[in-house]
Amino acid sequence: MEILSLYPTLKETIWGGRTLIDDYGFTTDGDNAAEAWLLSCHKDGPSFVLGGKYDGKTLAEVIEAEGREVLGTNNKDIRDFPVLIKIIDARDKLSVQVHPDDDYAYKYENENGKTEAWYVLKCDEGASLIYGVNHDMEREEFAAAIENGTLLDDVNVVPVTPGDVVFIPSGMLHAIGEGILLAEVQQSSNSTYRVFDYMRRDKNGNLRELHVKKAVDVMNLKVTDVNFSAEGSPEKTGDAVKTYLTGCQYFKMTRVELDGTYTDTADKTSFVSLLVLDGEGKITSEDGEIALKKGSSIFIPASKGEYSVSGKLEILETRT
Repeated sequence: MEILSLYPTLKETIWGGRTLIDDYGFTTDGDNAAEAWLLSCHKDGPSFVLGGKYDGKTLAEVIEAEGREVLGTNNKDIRDFPVLIKIIDARDKLSVQVHPDDDYAYKYENENGKTEAWYVLKCDEGASLIYGVNHDMEREEFAAAIENGTLLDDVNVVPVTPGDVVFIPSGMLHAIGEGILLAEVQQSSNSTYRVFDYMRRDKNGNLRELHVKKAVDVMNLKVTDVNFSAEGSPEKTGDAVKTYLTGCQYFKMTRVELDGTYTDTADKTSFVSLLVLDGEGKITSEDGEIALKKGSSIFIPASKGEYSVSGKLEILETRT
Protein backbone atom coordinates (compact mmCIF):
# COMPACT_ATOMS: atom_id res chain seq x y z
CA MET A 1 0.00 0.00 0.00
CA GLU A 2 1.23 3.51 -0.83
CA ILE A 3 1.92 6.23 1.70
CA LEU A 4 -1.10 8.53 2.02
CA SER A 5 -1.40 12.30 2.31
CA LEU A 6 -4.57 13.24 4.20
CA TYR A 7 -6.92 16.22 4.40
CA PRO A 8 -8.97 16.84 7.57
CA THR A 9 -12.55 17.36 8.52
CA LEU A 10 -12.81 20.80 10.15
CA LYS A 11 -15.06 21.56 13.12
CA GLU A 12 -16.66 24.90 13.92
CA THR A 13 -17.54 25.63 17.58
CA ILE A 14 -18.47 28.56 19.76
CA TRP A 15 -14.91 28.67 21.17
CA GLY A 16 -12.89 28.20 17.96
CA GLY A 17 -10.51 30.61 16.24
CA ARG A 18 -9.21 31.11 12.70
CA THR A 19 -5.56 29.98 12.89
CA LEU A 20 -6.32 26.75 11.03
CA ILE A 21 -7.81 28.82 8.21
CA ASP A 22 -5.48 31.82 8.13
CA ASP A 23 -2.18 30.16 9.07
CA TYR A 24 -2.58 26.53 7.98
CA GLY A 25 -4.60 27.24 4.85
CA PHE A 26 -7.48 24.86 5.48
CA THR A 27 -10.77 25.85 3.88
CA THR A 28 -14.21 25.81 5.46
CA ASP A 29 -17.63 27.38 5.02
CA GLY A 30 -17.79 28.07 8.75
CA ASP A 31 -16.88 31.25 10.60
CA ASN A 32 -14.08 29.48 12.46
CA ALA A 33 -12.16 26.23 12.52
CA ALA A 34 -11.84 25.06 16.10
CA GLU A 35 -10.51 21.61 15.24
CA ALA A 36 -8.86 19.89 12.28
CA TRP A 37 -9.23 16.08 12.48
CA LEU A 38 -6.05 15.26 10.59
CA LEU A 39 -5.85 11.51 11.12
CA SER A 40 -9.29 10.08 11.67
CA CYS A 41 -11.46 7.10 10.87
CA HIS A 42 -14.20 8.31 13.21
CA LYS A 43 -17.70 8.64 11.76
CA ASP A 44 -18.02 12.14 13.24
CA GLY A 45 -15.10 13.51 11.24
CA PRO A 46 -13.10 11.37 8.80
CA SER A 47 -9.86 12.36 7.10
CA PHE A 48 -9.64 12.10 3.30
CA VAL A 49 -6.89 11.01 0.93
CA LEU A 50 -5.21 13.64 -1.24
CA GLY A 51 -3.92 12.25 -4.55
CA GLY A 52 -2.83 8.78 -5.60
CA LYS A 53 -4.87 5.63 -6.07
CA TYR A 54 -7.37 6.46 -3.33
CA ASP A 55 -7.81 10.19 -3.98
CA GLY A 56 -10.99 11.45 -2.28
CA LYS A 57 -11.61 8.28 -0.27
CA THR A 58 -11.76 8.34 3.51
CA LEU A 59 -8.94 6.72 5.43
CA ALA A 60 -11.47 4.22 6.77
CA GLU A 61 -12.42 3.22 3.23
CA VAL A 62 -8.76 2.67 2.34
CA ILE A 63 -8.19 0.45 5.36
CA GLU A 64 -11.30 -1.57 4.52
CA ALA A 65 -10.00 -2.04 0.96
CA GLU A 66 -6.40 -2.88 1.93
CA GLY A 67 -7.06 -4.89 5.07
CA ARG A 68 -6.34 -4.26 8.73
CA GLU A 69 -2.77 -5.50 8.29
CA VAL A 70 -1.85 -1.91 7.36
CA LEU A 71 -2.46 -0.96 11.01
CA GLY A 72 0.25 -3.31 12.28
CA THR A 73 0.44 -6.26 14.65
CA ASN A 74 0.06 -4.00 17.71
CA ASN A 75 -3.50 -3.32 16.52
CA LYS A 76 -4.58 -6.79 15.44
CA ASP A 77 -6.96 -7.28 18.36
CA ILE A 78 -8.53 -3.82 18.59
CA ARG A 79 -12.16 -3.30 17.58
CA ASP A 80 -11.81 0.20 16.07
CA PHE A 81 -9.12 2.39 14.52
CA PRO A 82 -6.87 3.19 17.48
CA VAL A 83 -6.23 6.94 17.37
CA LEU A 84 -7.56 10.32 16.30
CA ILE A 85 -5.10 13.19 15.78
CA LYS A 86 -6.17 16.84 15.79
CA ILE A 87 -4.99 20.39 15.92
CA ILE A 88 -7.18 22.48 18.23
CA ASP A 89 -7.42 26.27 18.14
CA ALA A 90 -9.04 27.56 21.33
CA ARG A 91 -9.66 31.29 21.08
CA ASP A 92 -12.05 30.97 24.00
CA LYS A 93 -11.93 28.48 26.86
CA LEU A 94 -13.43 25.03 26.36
CA SER A 95 -15.99 23.46 28.62
CA VAL A 96 -14.78 21.58 31.71
CA GLN A 97 -15.12 17.92 30.81
CA VAL A 98 -14.07 14.34 31.37
CA HIS A 99 -13.90 11.20 29.19
CA PRO A 100 -14.77 7.57 30.00
CA ASP A 101 -12.45 4.56 29.91
CA ASP A 102 -12.90 1.70 27.45
CA ASP A 103 -15.19 -0.42 29.60
CA TYR A 104 -17.60 2.42 30.35
CA ALA A 105 -17.55 3.77 26.78
CA TYR A 106 -18.12 0.35 25.22
CA LYS A 107 -21.12 -0.18 27.53
CA TYR A 108 -22.77 3.24 27.22
CA GLU A 109 -21.41 4.83 24.00
CA ASN A 110 -20.55 1.82 21.81
CA GLU A 111 -17.07 3.14 21.09
CA ASN A 112 -13.58 3.43 22.55
CA GLY A 113 -12.87 5.29 25.73
CA LYS A 114 -10.73 8.39 25.51
CA THR A 115 -7.25 8.80 26.85
CA GLU A 116 -5.47 11.71 25.17
CA ALA A 117 -2.35 13.88 25.18
CA TRP A 118 -1.71 17.48 24.14
CA TYR A 119 1.40 19.10 22.72
CA VAL A 120 1.14 22.88 23.14
CA LEU A 121 2.17 24.67 19.92
CA LYS A 122 1.40 28.30 20.76
CA CYS A 123 -0.36 30.16 23.53
CA ASP A 124 -1.06 33.65 24.71
CA GLU A 125 0.97 35.02 27.58
CA GLY A 126 -0.64 33.91 30.82
CA ALA A 127 -2.61 31.06 29.20
CA SER A 128 -3.70 28.20 31.43
CA LEU A 129 -5.68 24.99 31.41
CA ILE A 130 -7.65 22.93 33.89
CA TYR A 131 -6.07 19.65 34.98
CA GLY A 132 -7.86 17.64 37.63
CA VAL A 133 -9.18 18.81 40.99
CA ASN A 134 -7.32 20.86 43.59
CA HIS A 135 -8.39 18.70 46.53
CA ASP A 136 -9.64 15.15 46.94
CA MET A 137 -13.42 15.03 46.54
CA GLU A 138 -16.28 12.60 47.09
CA ARG A 139 -18.67 11.94 44.21
CA GLU A 140 -21.59 13.55 46.04
CA GLU A 141 -19.46 16.66 46.66
CA PHE A 142 -18.45 16.81 43.00
CA ALA A 143 -22.07 16.48 41.83
CA ALA A 144 -23.16 19.21 44.24
CA ALA A 145 -20.44 21.56 42.95
CA ILE A 146 -21.76 21.11 39.42
CA GLU A 147 -25.35 21.67 40.55
CA ASN A 148 -24.43 24.78 42.55
CA GLY A 149 -22.26 26.28 39.82
CA THR A 150 -19.20 26.35 42.10
CA LEU A 151 -17.09 23.74 40.33
CA LEU A 152 -14.40 26.24 39.28
CA ASP A 153 -13.50 26.61 42.97
CA ASP A 154 -12.46 22.94 42.98
CA VAL A 155 -10.45 22.62 39.75
CA ASN A 156 -6.67 22.75 39.37
CA VAL A 157 -5.68 25.65 37.08
CA VAL A 158 -2.18 25.25 35.60
CA PRO A 159 -0.25 27.78 33.45
CA VAL A 160 1.12 26.51 30.12
CA THR A 161 3.84 27.48 27.67
CA PRO A 162 4.69 26.29 24.15
CA GLY A 163 6.31 22.85 24.22
CA ASP A 164 4.34 21.59 27.21
CA VAL A 165 3.16 17.97 27.01
CA VAL A 166 -0.10 17.22 28.83
CA PHE A 167 -1.11 13.57 29.29
CA ILE A 168 -4.79 13.14 30.14
CA PRO A 169 -5.93 9.64 31.08
CA SER A 170 -9.61 8.78 30.95
CA GLY A 171 -11.32 10.02 34.10
CA MET A 172 -9.18 13.17 34.38
CA LEU A 173 -11.15 16.42 34.60
CA HIS A 174 -9.70 18.93 32.10
CA ALA A 175 -10.28 21.94 29.88
CA ILE A 176 -8.19 23.84 27.36
CA GLY A 177 -7.97 27.52 28.26
CA GLU A 178 -8.40 30.47 25.92
CA GLY A 179 -5.59 31.46 23.59
CA ILE A 180 -4.05 28.00 23.18
CA LEU A 181 -3.16 26.18 19.96
CA LEU A 182 -2.24 22.52 20.44
CA ALA A 183 -1.90 19.17 18.75
CA GLU A 184 -3.90 16.35 20.31
CA VAL A 185 -3.40 12.60 20.01
CA GLN A 186 -6.25 10.59 21.48
CA GLN A 187 -8.04 7.30 21.27
CA SER A 188 -10.49 7.28 18.39
CA SER A 189 -13.53 8.38 20.37
CA ASN A 190 -15.90 11.32 20.58
CA SER A 191 -17.34 10.58 24.03
CA THR A 192 -17.18 13.74 26.12
CA TYR A 193 -19.01 14.41 29.37
CA ARG A 194 -19.36 18.15 29.91
CA VAL A 195 -19.79 19.41 33.47
CA PHE A 196 -19.35 23.20 33.25
CA ASP A 197 -19.66 25.57 30.28
CA TYR A 198 -19.73 29.12 31.69
CA MET A 199 -23.47 29.42 30.92
CA ARG A 200 -22.67 29.82 27.21
CA ARG A 201 -25.34 29.38 24.58
CA ASP A 202 -25.03 27.81 21.16
CA LYS A 203 -25.88 29.59 17.90
CA ASN A 204 -29.54 28.72 18.47
CA GLY A 205 -29.53 30.38 21.87
CA ASN A 206 -29.63 27.15 23.86
CA LEU A 207 -27.44 26.26 26.83
CA ARG A 208 -25.16 23.39 25.91
CA GLU A 209 -26.02 20.05 27.49
CA LEU A 210 -24.23 18.88 30.62
CA HIS A 211 -23.63 15.18 31.33
CA VAL A 212 -23.50 15.13 35.11
CA LYS A 213 -24.39 11.53 35.94
CA LYS A 214 -21.95 9.99 33.48
CA ALA A 215 -19.20 12.41 34.51
CA VAL A 216 -19.69 11.55 38.17
CA ASP A 217 -19.50 7.85 37.26
CA VAL A 218 -16.13 8.09 35.53
CA MET A 219 -14.29 10.92 37.35
CA ASN A 220 -10.98 10.49 39.12
CA LEU A 221 -11.54 12.70 42.16
CA LYS A 222 -8.04 12.48 43.65
CA VAL A 223 -5.41 15.21 43.29
CA THR A 224 -2.92 14.31 40.55
CA ASP A 225 0.70 15.38 40.21
CA VAL A 226 1.33 17.85 37.38
CA ASN A 227 4.36 17.43 35.10
CA PHE A 228 4.10 18.85 31.59
CA SER A 229 7.68 18.00 30.55
CA ALA A 230 8.57 15.64 27.71
CA GLU A 231 9.29 12.15 29.03
CA GLY A 232 12.33 11.57 26.82
CA SER A 233 15.59 13.36 26.06
CA PRO A 234 16.55 14.69 22.59
CA GLU A 235 18.31 12.09 20.41
CA LYS A 236 20.09 12.71 17.12
CA THR A 237 18.91 10.71 14.07
CA GLY A 238 20.56 11.81 10.83
CA ASP A 239 19.88 15.53 10.58
CA ALA A 240 16.89 15.21 12.92
CA VAL A 241 16.54 15.54 16.66
CA LYS A 242 13.85 13.25 18.07
CA THR A 243 12.29 13.74 21.49
CA TYR A 244 9.86 11.22 22.94
CA LEU A 245 7.01 13.29 24.36
CA THR A 246 4.64 10.85 26.05
CA GLY A 247 2.69 7.66 25.44
CA CYS A 248 0.60 4.83 26.77
CA GLN A 249 -0.86 1.52 25.62
CA TYR A 250 -2.79 3.38 22.89
CA PHE A 251 -0.17 5.66 21.31
CA LYS A 252 3.39 7.00 21.48
CA MET A 253 4.18 10.62 20.56
CA THR A 254 7.57 11.93 19.38
CA ARG A 255 8.62 15.42 18.28
CA VAL A 256 10.97 15.49 15.28
CA GLU A 257 12.97 18.66 14.58
CA LEU A 258 14.65 18.41 11.18
CA ASP A 259 17.06 20.54 9.20
CA GLY A 260 18.28 18.25 6.41
CA THR A 261 17.34 14.57 5.99
CA TYR A 262 16.63 11.55 8.16
CA THR A 263 15.64 7.99 7.33
CA ASP A 264 13.22 5.86 9.32
CA THR A 265 11.21 2.64 9.03
CA ALA A 266 7.58 1.60 9.30
CA ASP A 267 7.86 -1.98 10.56
CA LYS A 268 5.20 -4.66 10.97
CA THR A 269 4.16 -3.53 14.45
CA SER A 270 2.49 -0.19 13.67
CA PHE A 271 1.56 2.38 11.07
CA VAL A 272 3.27 5.78 11.39
CA SER A 273 1.51 9.15 11.43
CA LEU A 274 3.53 12.25 10.60
CA LEU A 275 1.87 15.60 11.29
CA VAL A 276 3.81 18.63 10.06
CA LEU A 277 3.62 21.34 12.70
CA ASP A 278 5.82 23.81 10.85
CA GLY A 279 8.10 24.15 7.84
CA GLU A 280 8.38 22.63 4.36
CA GLY A 281 9.98 19.53 2.88
CA LYS A 282 9.16 16.15 1.40
CA ILE A 283 8.83 12.47 2.24
CA THR A 284 10.39 9.94 -0.13
CA SER A 285 9.79 6.19 -0.41
CA GLU A 286 9.62 3.55 -3.10
CA ASP A 287 6.28 5.15 -4.11
CA GLY A 288 7.94 8.46 -4.97
CA GLU A 289 7.75 11.83 -3.23
CA ILE A 290 5.05 13.72 -1.34
CA ALA A 291 5.52 17.42 -0.62
CA LEU A 292 5.16 18.45 3.02
CA LYS A 293 4.02 21.76 4.44
CA LYS A 294 2.53 23.08 7.64
CA GLY A 295 -0.57 21.01 8.39
CA SER A 296 0.37 18.02 6.20
CA SER A 297 -0.82 14.71 7.62
CA ILE A 298 0.90 11.56 6.37
CA PHE A 299 -0.21 7.96 6.97
CA ILE A 300 2.53 5.35 6.46
CA PRO A 301 1.16 1.78 6.55
CA ALA A 302 2.74 -0.86 8.74
CA SER A 303 5.45 -2.93 7.00
CA LYS A 304 6.03 -0.16 4.46
CA GLY A 305 9.71 -0.27 5.25
CA GLU A 306 12.19 2.53 4.82
CA TYR A 307 11.28 6.13 4.06
CA SER A 308 13.19 9.40 4.27
CA VAL A 309 12.08 12.90 5.18
CA SER A 310 13.96 16.02 4.13
CA GLY A 311 13.54 19.76 4.62
CA LYS A 312 13.34 22.16 7.52
CA LEU A 313 10.44 20.79 9.53
CA GLU A 314 8.88 20.26 12.92
CA ILE A 315 6.89 17.03 12.94
CA LEU A 316 4.71 15.18 15.45
CA GLU A 317 5.28 11.45 14.90
CA THR A 318 2.73 9.00 16.34
CA ARG A 319 2.94 5.21 16.50
CA THR A 320 0.77 2.68 18.29
